[in-house]
Amino acid sequence: MSDELASARGGAPRALSRHDVAAAAVRLYAEHGYEATSAEQVAAAAGLSRSTFFRQFRSKEDVVFADHDELLEQAEAFLAGPHEDPWKAVCEAAELVFAHFAEQTELAQLRYQVVNREPSLRDKELVTTFRYERLFRRYLRGAVAGIEPLDAVRFAATVISTHNYFLRALMRGEAGYDAARLRRELDGVRRLYGVAAGSGGGTPSGGAAPGADDGGSRPGDDVVVAVFPRSLPPEELARRIREQLER
Repeated sequence: MSDELASARGGAPRALSRHDVAAAAVRLYAEHGYEATSAEQVAAAAGLSRSTFFRQFRSKEDVVFADHDELLEQAEAFLAGPHEDPWKAVCEAAELVFAHFAEQTELAQLRYQVVNREPSLRDKELVTTFRYERLFRRYLRGAVAGIEPLDAVRFAATVISTHNYFLRALMRGEAGYDAARLRRELDGVRRLYGVAAGSGGGTPSGGAAPGADDGGSRPGDDVVVAVFPRSLPPEELARRIREQLER
């Protein structure tokens, strides 16, 4: 039994996380081939019985994407918290996913190689990508009052596409695709949709009517002036005005 599977006391086996098992599986698939590696071999390499393996994973295919199950839960928990800007929150959730794989680049690159060689795994990857998009779309529809469903779909899909482009570049070992650059590009996505603070003059600015400072105004006489780009979605316009009025 390897040191990885033993505790410091007496060499007793420790409980493996789903990530540990997934890492063992990916390394076996990369070395011996996905089709040539059985679920039993993966279980043995991870120090698990066959029955324990199948309690944790439905198949040897599912183990490849085990990280995503946990990442989806983390992204959902993050979005469930308070956020002043829901559009930015979606981008930050995507950044959390990217950061996870950036911290384990070698394993991420092996997974990329394995998935690219197997059509069934590529199909599974597409399904996994859709789960993130569905989460982001559902969040926006709940967080932005009056949002058009298609606007939520477009924004979520663009964030996911940008994230995946960077993630695949990272997994291919290309230079320059890091978390800082991803953030800049996601900021660009928000500007593209006119929902970034200050984009095209889109941030509302409050002001009083002429004479408001001379003591002559009465309650209810204040006027709020706001300037927005034409491309700003109506629901985001309403959200920003409401946010300014509530300050």
